[in-house]
Amino acid sequence: MPTLTTDERQQSARRAAWALAATSLGFGVVQLDVSVVNVAITSMGSDLRVGVSALQWVVDAYTVALAALILSAGALGDRIGARRVFVAGFVLFTVASMACGLAPNLATLVGARAVQGVGAAILVPCSLTLLNHLYPEPRARARAVGIWAAGASVGLSGGPVVGGLLTSAFGWRAIFFINVPLGVVAIVLTLRHASETTRSTDRGVDVPGQVLAAITLVLLAASMVAGGRSGFGDRTVLAGLGAVVMAGALFVYTEARRADPMVPLGLFRSRTFAASTAVGLTINIAFYGLIFVLSLYFRNVHHYSPLMTGLAFAPATGIVFATNLLSGRAAERFGAACCVSAAAVVVAGALLAMLAVGADTPYVALMIQLMLLGAGLGLIVPVMTSALLGSVARDRSGVASGTLNTARQTGSVVGVAMFGSFAAAGVVHGLRLSLLVAAGLALLTALFALGMRGDSGRAEVGTPAR
Repeated sequence: MPTLTTDERQQSARRAAWALAATSLGFGVVQLDVSVVNVAITSMGSDLRVGVSALQWVVDAYTVALAALILSAGALGDRIGARRVFVAGFVLFTVASMACGLAPNLATLVGARAVQGVGAAILVPCSLTLLNHLYPEPRARARAVGIWAAGASVGLSGGPVVGGLLTSAFGWRAIFFINVPLGVVAIVLTLRHASETTRSTDRGVDVPGQVLAAITLVLLAASMVAGGRSGFGDRTVLAGLGAVVMAGALFVYTEARRADPMVPLGLFRSRTFAASTAVGLTINIAFYGLIFVLSLYFRNVHHYSPLMTGLAFAPATGIVFATNLLSGRAAERFGAACCVSAAAVVVAGALLAMLAVGADTPYVALMIQLMLLGAGLGLIVPVMTSALLGSVARDRSGVASGTLNTARQTGSVVGVAMFGSFAAAGVVHGLRLSLLVAAGLALLTALFALGMRGDSGRAEVGTPAR
């Protein structure tokens, strides 16, 4: 292998840095568009003349499409090259964002959000695949993942701030138009600085698995939203939840028997892989659901403007960014399991400390808890992501990151739908119940994270069950 000169090494490092910026921007806009809509929900409802239950689909159409297609997108990136698929995903995401901003009614907006979710589903696993090829050395990869996650976490936690500023200044449609210049910048950076990844020509798209995954997630979201409107004892809701269980079971059965499944179940033989995926699911149920309900609380109970609602989340944003950047060093010193478990316990404590919230609770009484929540999330996400990537072979980066992010986005769908249903009966009561459930989920996350300790080796993909 030829030795690189100093200039060549510096040039390679610069290209990697710019490519890392592009991948971070890709994941950042995906997360931004999950949370940016929350502070604009009330404005959308007034403009489009629809209620909270209908508006949940503005959030869930995006997250359902994202969760349902992310695994196939990861496999596609592994098969034909993550760079070209990543660029195609950004083009689709940008065009769909324009359609969201121009939507004349709720149906068009929800449809455009679903297409936007398809673009997002392509961006997430392919951004991680590009990153994993750029930084094959574990220590460098851990730090790169910290930066990648920092962009995403700032997008997620800063979404309410950005949404508040744009909605107050230009109206709710501006929250979608902002994606256009961001998309153009990321596409240019990727084309100029990212190299194409190794292709795994044996990887295909698992059509039966993809269809069953989409059916399961759509049924789940519809049942949760209907439960909030009609009650979870309603026969239709119960039938829907039963169909979710059946579709999910059929999905697992199908994946276990396919030679090239969308989700290779052999990956879960790694304790680190299985634990990281479980952590992604539980922490996202808690966090995404809380952002939705807290936005309703600030807007409808405290009557904050969109700008003030966004600024209410601002203290958490800086903390998330700082802990993201420190996460790699913390994991090196204390280990992934210890870092994630400790952070989840801190999150649980912060949520329990907010249980006394009421209609007249001053904002300053919640600020410290929100900052602790942001700090915990900022540590958990990059550490679990880096640990999961380290547990699989590089040519499985796409499907591995797709599995993790499918679990995370499924958590988002459940969190928004479930916590939104709590708030439908009363925002303050719904917030208290959401905090209690989220605290329990954070403690469950801490237990799951213990499985990240002492993994015996890389995840493997074995022969399908017969």
